[in-house]
Amino acid sequence: MRVAHLALAAALFVPLAAHAADAHSPLEASRQRLQTADYRASGHLVRVQANGIRISFPITIKAHWFPGVLRVQLEIGTGSKSSTNPVPASLHLPAHILLEMRPGSRNTILIAHLGDKIPIALPFDQWSDGSVGNEFSYEDFLEAQYFWANQTALDEAKFGARDCNVVKSTPGPADKSHYAEVTNWLDHSIGFPVHVEKTLKNGTVKEFTYFGLRQEGGLWSAHQVEAKIRGQAGSTLLIIDHGTPKANLSLKDFAPEQLTHFQDSK
Repeated sequence: MRVAHLALAAALFVPLAAHAADAHSPLEASRQRLQTADYRASGHLVRVQANGIRISFPITIKAHWFPGVLRVQLEIGTGSKSSTNPVPASLHLPAHILLEMRPGSRNTILIAHLGDKIPIALPFDQWSDGSVGNEFSYEDFLEAQYFWANQTALDEAKFGARDCNVVKSTPGPADKSHYAEVTNWLDHSIGFPVHVEKTLKNGTVKEFTYFGLRQEGGLWSAHQVEAKIRGQAGSTLLIIDHGTPKANLSLKDFAPEQLTHFQDSK
């Protein structure tokens, strides 16, 4: 089964139990997705450069909601290498990342690269960066906006052919984020995001669009998420090829010492 959700969220990439969304609480379905997460997924991050050249990086994702904490682990490979499809030298890959989201914005991100003996805690000022570009930042894989202090239901609107509940989320004083606000277009009938716009505190707007929404076994998912920075050429695609939505993960699957174990990352 293909499973993807952003992020963004992110996502994240969490299947959603199919049910009608509560019009008075449109975010409840998204919160439920995160609080019932238990999946593995694999696919590719595809960076589409301004000149149209695509560079593909293998990615695996696993996530599980434990009591009071969401853990998400990413493994990103080095990507394709050829004279016509070069990997930028600035990218520090392969990389393993462990993200943890807790109530009260007590979030942490650990990262390890090939050759590291221990993972390091990523400083908050680098959470808006990403391993293959800033369209998908590390923070985007936490999707903490669904738990921020301030939530405002806006007018319903269409996005493409879908009727959506539109919700604006803004962080409170205790919510640690590089975003000033996040606006979600959630399908009215299933509560699944079809479009998300995230505004950084410097005014930059990032747009995430979900494609290939499908239902299998009572679960909704998206096959692909495209992330773009408004006003800039190029984008990054998250394409999920395979997934297990009920993976029965445990704490040992997220042990920090696993982050420094690299095998074939290409």
